[in-house]
Amino acid sequence: MASPDGFGFESPRIVVEVKHRTGSAMGSQEVRSFLGGRHKDDKGLYVSTGGFSKDARYEAERASIPLTLMDLDDLVRAILEHYERMDADSQRLVALRKIYWPG
Repeated sequence: MASPDGFGFESPRIVVEVKHRTGSAMGSQEVRSFLGGRHKDDKGLYVSTGGFSKDARYEAERASIPLTLMDLDDLVRAILEHYERMDADSQRLVALRKIYWPG
């Protein structure tokens, strides 16, 4: 959970769940479970390395709170896009090096 005060008392409150799966997409039941108990002002981020089923994406679209689903490709794109602005500890976790590749 993330919020401006670090405790979840101030809005916006962002609730995040991350699942590592190989070979099986996250289904609608998992998304509904994640959404259960959320407050009307919450925002959600659900990350699954195994992706999401069509039904799971439908559940996210009709959710009562803003919910972003992020699969492995989305996660990689986000890391590449924001890498330069990540703190040093995070960069050490995902050590990337720019290289020149002649086209």
